Parts: sequence; C-alpha cells; structure tokens
Amino acid sequence: MKKVLIPVTNHATLGDTDQPNGTYAPELTHVVAVLNANHIEFDIVSLKGGKAPLYGTDAEGDQVNSDILADTAFMQKVDNTQSVSDVNIEDYDAIFYPGGFGLLSDLATDTTMSSLAAKHYESGGLIAAVCHGPAALLPITLSNGKALLADKKVTSFTREEEVDFGTINDIPFLLEESLTRLAAQFNKVQPWQSFTIEDERVITGQNPASAHAVGELLVNKLTG
Repeated sequence: MKKVLIPVTNHATLGDTDQPNGTYAPELTHVVAVLNANHIEFDIVSLKGGKAPLYGTDAEGDQVNSDILADTAFMQKVDNTQSVSDVNIEDYDAIFYPGGFGLLSDLATDTTMSSLAAKHYESGGLIAAVCHGPAALLPITLSNGKALLADKKVTSFTREEEVDFGTINDIPFLLEESLTRLAAQFNKVQPWQSFTIEDERVITGQNPASAHAVGELLVNKLTG
C-alpha cells in the first residue's frame, strides 16, 4: 500500500495580519479525493502538531471540497495532526504540500521538515506541491549542498494571481520571485488556469485550479 505524507501549516493568519488563513482547503481536499479514489493512504502532519487551520472550507460550488470536509476520518487527521518531529520518513512514498498563505510563515523557512524531505527525495521519493505549497521546497537542501530546485523546472501561484486576489501587499514574500531566483526555471500560464510541471520526481501546480491535476500526476507516478 502506497502512502503519502502531507505537511500543513500551523500559521493561522495571512502573514502578520489578523486575517484568518492557514491551508487552503480545496488544494488539500481535491488531492485527497484523488488519493482516496486510488486507495492510497495518507497522514497529515505539521511542525507543532495539533489542529491545523484551514480556510476556503465554504468554497462555493465545490462539491469535492464539501464531501471530503464532511468525512469524519479526514477531519480527525486535520484536527489532530502529528508533529513532524515524530515522522518516520521511510514510511512514505511521496510528500505532498498543499497551498494556502500560512506556510509562507513557517514551512517556507523550516529546516526540520525540509531535512526530512531531502532525505526522502535522495532515497527515491516523490515530492509534489500546489499553489503556495512550493514555498516549502525552498529550504530543501540535498546532501551535496545544492538546493533541490537548483536543476528543476517549477511553477507556483504567480504575482498576477496575488494582485488579482488582493494579497500582494500582505504576503511575507513573493513566491514567484523566490522560486525564479532559486530554481532552474519558473514557468506559468495565464492566471487561474490549471497548469502543472513534472520534472523528474518533483511535481508542482500553479494555483487552486491545478490541485486535481497535481493529484493525478502524483498517483500516476506512485502507481506507474
């Protein structure tokens, strides 16, 4: 049985503001729906453990999101996340980072989870992320001292999408710029269209509309 580790943020606001935030629920639930459909197990973890903050739980017209959030077993995992410090990374075949602005304030600079991710990748594991999730790839440094992304093509939530969403002035940093400086290549399409990039064992998606496609690519790699 394949198993995926899903690290989520503990940070419950948009940057230093008082605006409620955390993990954007549809980017988590749509990938979980794909995992469930393919009988792939998953664990949800966070740096501190405990209840993970979600937003977008009332996304209008999103039946997939509603159905997964109504699953008691799923919500048990969200409300009682394991601590990253308790993770045995060898138990997992892939890591998936959902987006949301919260992780820009913790996972984007954390070395505990990023060290586990580096070990996982160098052991042949898969890493996937969507929207702001690729921020968690920034601190992943391999044993040769190189950044994981140094030779990878990636995508993420873009500057244009930050402007459209009204968050450009409140985010801790602009993810597109950080990835452009670190990764081998940053690619994007017009705002809000589904877009994914698969580069060896790293899968990234641009925005919420890309979550399902990221889930499908992840499952294809796990089962292929």
